[in-house]
Amino acid sequence: MLLAANRLRAMYSGGRGNATAKRYSRFWAWAFGLGLQPRRWVTLEVPGRRTGRTTCFPLGMADWRGAWYLVPMLGEDCNWVRNIRAAGGRATLRRRRARPCHLVEVPVAQRAPILKRYLQQVPGARPHIPVDRHAPLADFAAIAPRYPAFRVHYDSPGDPS
Repeated sequence: MLLAANRLRAMYSGGRGNATAKRYSRFWAWAFGLGLQPRRWVTLEVPGRRTGRTTCFPLGMADWRGAWYLVPMLGEDCNWVRNIRAAGGRATLRRRRARPCHLVEVPVAQRAPILKRYLQQVPGARPHIPVDRHAPLADFAAIAPRYPAFRVHYDSPGDPS
């Protein structure tokens, strides 16, 4: 598993995906958009902050206390986070169908349990976040300023299924 984790980290060295990561991203964005995986896996569609063109990101969501959350495995400087902030939180989540939504950033003081739940539910993020999923909440609180969490508010009622 250590070798696999090192390879996954290497695909995103410098905080950006290399060519292999981009190929995987395109495939998973397509697969998650079709709803071929469990409902926590979605494709985020958001306008690019410079071009305005819609960009797609395959993401895993964490459910916590009856709400869904998105967390960037690469942290604060992740491309989709910058795009969401530039779009004022407006985006679309796709899983079988497009669902317009508003992503609301969670205050730093409230992120620790969400980050922990995220690592428990999204295994692909584990090599990128420097805390073990079984660590105490204090360890997650220490990294919370570097890893934003966004609560998903759908424009229409219902869950992401």
